Amino acid sequence: MTLPLLKTLKAGPPPPRVVLLPDAVFFTRAIAVAPGATAATVGEQVELALETLSPFPPAQLYHGYFWPEGSERALVFAAYRRRFTTEQTAEWDQAELVMPTFATVLTGPVQPHTTVVLPSAEGLTALHWDGGAVPAKVEFRPVPAEAGDDERRRVQAELQAAYPRNRVTVLEGVPEVEAEGGDREVVFRAGTLESRVALAQAGAMDVRDKEALAALRRARTRDLALWRTFLGFAVLLMILALGELALVGARFWQSSRQAQADAQRPVVQKIEAAQNLTTRIRELSTKRLLPFEMLDVVGPLARPNSVQFLRASTSGLNTLTIEARTTQPAAVATYRAALSALPEVERVEVPDQRARDNTINFTVVVTFKPEMLRSASNP
Repeated sequence: MTLPLLKTLKAGPPPPRVVLLPDAVFFTRAIAVAPGATAATVGEQVELALETLSPFPPAQLYHGYFWPEGSERALVFAAYRRRFTTEQTAEWDQAELVMPTFATVLTGPVQPHTTVVLPSAEGLTALHWDGGAVPAKVEFRPVPAEAGDDERRRVQAELQAAYPRNRVTVLEGVPEVEAEGGDREVVFRAGTLESRVALAQAGAMDVRDKEALAALRRARTRDLALWRTFLGFAVLLMILALGELALVGARFWQSSRQAQADAQRPVVQKIEAAQNLTTRIRELSTKRLLPFEMLDVVGPLARPNSVQFLRASTSGLNTLTIEARTTQPAAVATYRAALSALPEVERVEVPDQRARDNTINFTVVVTFKPEMLRSASNP
């Protein structure tokens, strides 16, 4: 996977696109909200207020409002539609949020009795808070771009005169959109002031047509789902690629170990042969074969009278193989049971049994317990 794709996955989805409109084209009013109002009823009150306050009907306005839940006041802002060209409104289709520039400060952590002065290319905007969460007044004063510092200070003093007892905060510039908000909120930052607009609240602050805005929200949700699906497939491909690399590495490691084992096999076989020879010599020097003792154990005391031994041979130090015959079929099982009951015997097997001319030839393999056999031979 290429490095740019890894950077894209690490960065996550791109920040939402926000269009900030100039404050100069908007008029603002703070309206009272009935106690116990909901988001739906506040929207209806805003429509009624616009019909009363504006010389144009709401259908000819781009408008929005700011109302924190539970507040007794809402800030309404609107602009005449003909102030915007077709080229300008065409750019709004790809935006997540369209609102006046001063609205970026409304959701910030502003203390009561504060005036926030927001500079822009067109002039200065002052937002005056009294004791509530919604500004009591928003004012805009145009300032020419070629105006000096003295002119800007004069205009700022005029804006502050409306609320002379308020603390004044002058922002360094227009708040910029941060990428950390993700898909749940839009984060604006200007110097030390940080403002977060939840997407659930952004619908009311957006000035576009509400029906068109709902369609854009659905498209945004679809695009977000597609992005998450792509991200899931990308992570799955990364896991599969890592697993394939692990398998390739394991094969190389196993091949190297197999080559090392093949190289050492002659040495290992030589060591095993020497060890087996040493073990055999040790057994021959420290242990002795006890064939007669074995015959004494399996002989007259356990053998039925009808069983006749033909030949006996040893296999190792503790195994005796007996070839015998009998004329009574039940004698084979009787003899095997008698041998199994002896304390010196570990295991009894009858691997071969043949019947011919009323005679049964069979083979008995008796494995003795080494300690018991030696104990029996010591006396």
